Amino acid sequence: MLPLDAVLNGSLNMIGYGLATLGPGLGVAWIFSSVINGTARQPEARGAMLSTAWIGFAVVEALAIIGIALAFVIK
Repeated sequence: MLPLDAVLNGSLNMIGYGLATLGPGLGVAWIFSSVINGTARQPEARGAMLSTAWIGFAVVEALAIIGIALAFVIK
């Protein structure tokens, strides 16, 4: 059986990660809302905007993956 402090620290790490996912979630939303807005204004530039958006999406999601790794590693 795990001691109470180990269970509590693990739970706090996951609560912290849950709060930290707000940043990447908002980042992804802003990236793709900007692409939709830009496509509505200039449809011929859709390809260039979408390729840049995928790069931005990958960077933002990499930060989220690093965050969950740290939530499991840090005790």
